[in-house]
Amino acid sequence: LGVLAVYVMLATALFEAGHPLDLVYPPAALMLAFGATLIYRVVFDEAEQRVLQDAMARYLSPTVSRWVLEDPDRLRLGGERREMTVLFSDLRRFTTVVHELPPEVVVSLLNLYRGDMTEHVFAEDGVLSQYAGDAIEAFWNAPMDQPDHARRACATALEMTAALAHLQPEFARRGWAGLDMAVGINTGPTVVGNVGSRARLAYTAVGDAVNVAARLEGLSKEYGVRVVIGEATREAAGSAFEYRFLDVVAVKGRNTPVTVYELLGRAGSLTPDAAVLLARYHEGIGLYRGLRWREAVALFDGLAAEAPDDGPVALYRRRSHDLLADPPPPDWDG
Repeated sequence: LGVLAVYVMLATALFEAGHPLDLVYPPAALMLAFGATLIYRVVFDEAEQRVLQDAMARYLSPTVSRWVLEDPDRLRLGGERREMTVLFSDLRRFTTVVHELPPEVVVSLLNLYRGDMTEHVFAEDGVLSQYAGDAIEAFWNAPMDQPDHARRACATALEMTAALAHLQPEFARRGWAGLDMAVGINTGPTVVGNVGSRARLAYTAVGDAVNVAARLEGLSKEYGVRVVIGEATREAAGSAFEYRFLDVVAVKGRNTPVTVYELLGRAGSLTPDAAVLLARYHEGIGLYRGLRWREAVALFDGLAAEAPDDGPVALYRRRSHDLLADPPPPDWDG
């Protein structure tokens, strides 16, 4: 447009001096070039934008994707330190089940499972960090601020376990019976950003909080529960959920112990009978940690009779019997 304006001004000046210039073909050529460039940008640049949006949608929920695309600088290349909540999930017995399955069936199983679980991560605006075999890692409070990140992660875990309950009949119908889920959630300071090499980057989180989340997922099998969360997650999620104390554990890679809980459900979701059993269970934990082994044995024996398939009850019943028979030293810290 600038060149066209200069040409018209020059043509006017030369015309007045008696030297007329062509006012059809040169301007037409400029407009044609401008139009072609504009069409190229609309067609190809927007196509590239759609590809970018589609690629981001594979890692970020639609809400987070739009937030990043409004200002791409928000996705800082250098990384940043944030308080975040990290979720790890895993399929129990997956390796055993798929050992005898053809490769195409294994891929079909993974796609069915991952597709359903990822929808629940995105429903709470989580970021899909990575798939590793049958494991899924996701996190909250990056790249956009989410003050309720712990609540979102806990809600996602409950939705994922509920979704698996709906998938299990389909798994059984296809000969994949016995698959179950384990989830670990932890909250803490984390470094998040684009990491990798010049050829390939991944937007991911690293740090102690991430490592502990992975350890908590592994601990779920020890207690016979599905969802294990750290104390910081419980405090951050607050009264939005029902919890059960599990243990104070020494986690590999940390010098300080971690208090861990089972995520039971949303607040108010327990039946009256379940609430009574939970209160009695916590009473038993108090006896156990107070070194009152005989009373703890009696209480956990009674709970085991009412809930024979409850993992934590069976664990503390066994521990109480063992410690009654062979008490720990006076400086025992649980």
